[in-house]
Amino acid sequence: MAEESDLEKTEPASARRLEQAREEGQVPRSREVGAFVILIVAATAFWLMGPWVMQRMAEIFRRGLWVDSRLAREPTMMLVRLAEISLDALLIFVPLFAALVAATLLSPFFLGSWNFSMKALQPDLSRLDPLKGMARLVSWSGLVELVKAVAKASLLGGVAVWILWSERGDLLAMFAQSLPVSLSSAGHLLTFSFFAIVTAMLLIVVVDVPFQIWQHHDKLKMTREELKQEGKELEGNPEVKGRIRQLQREAARKRMMAAVPAADVIVTNPTHYAVALAYKSGMVAPKVLAKGVGEIALKIRQVGAENAVPIIEAAPLARALYRHVDLDQEIPATLYAAVAEVLAYIYQLSNWHQTGGNYPMPTLAMTVPDELIGETANG
Repeated sequence: MAEESDLEKTEPASARRLEQAREEGQVPRSREVGAFVILIVAATAFWLMGPWVMQRMAEIFRRGLWVDSRLAREPTMMLVRLAEISLDALLIFVPLFAALVAATLLSPFFLGSWNFSMKALQPDLSRLDPLKGMARLVSWSGLVELVKAVAKASLLGGVAVWILWSERGDLLAMFAQSLPVSLSSAGHLLTFSFFAIVTAMLLIVVVDVPFQIWQHHDKLKMTREELKQEGKELEGNPEVKGRIRQLQREAARKRMMAAVPAADVIVTNPTHYAVALAYKSGMVAPKVLAKGVGEIALKIRQVGAENAVPIIEAAPLARALYRHVDLDQEIPATLYAAVAEVLAYIYQLSNWHQTGGNYPMPTLAMTVPDELIGETANG
């Protein structure tokens, strides 16, 4: 059962999946929104430009119906005049065409924004496969689209039938009215019909837009396995990341151990902690070359012993250096005095090796601030 649930698309699409779908041209779309916006814009344009359009069209009709006897004898001139009249008529409707183009371009903003995808423009021969085409027709989405088309046609057709039936008296009366009165009645009837159709289309849009958004996200749902795989791709495979961190730690440890022979002294606790210090010419303060606890501390002491690096037991100082100084960093000023005592003893040992005499005994009475030592460690 667990394997089946992992293969079922029950999880919402991730942000990355939605972005990938957008790059492929898959965004929620509603043809009803476009049709509704175009209808509203066209009606508004006719309402605002109607008197001007009627006036200009009347002028064009008068010019077209007026015949000049001289032009009648010149067929070429008649063609020129026809072209001029056609151009004038076309220019009248340019603002309307511009408004419709703007409505077409702006309608996608009701479901987000424009989406230009080169992947969607690439040819896909699988779309020409008749078997896949038949599968889409008999699929669940095809059935839904069929139901939507039938419902929309039924709604708009029902509204049209209702208008004709409810206004049948006025329609029949128009035949007995004078031309100005009948035109006025026709105008009122068209206005009423328009508002009824717009209301019906608005109802379709209100239902279709949420459905398209839900259907888009439903198609992009992911299985739990897909979510896990995406998480691994984004954050990196945990096993691989763990292996990389392990290799990085090993490389850092090797570099640290390689620096131990250059140390001037190794301060220990005596077994739990080990910190290798160096103080060379040009340094402002002694620097930590290596540090570690447990096995790493043991390895630091072994490498130091193999390279004749002095090892000093100073538990408080070792703990303070380990906890508060990073690798390749100089010690803080609060530890100058304690480290100076250690280095002074190391220099005494170095002088004894060169000149002989009495073996210098360590008389370390260093003072380390309690806040730097922390809890006391065993060993």
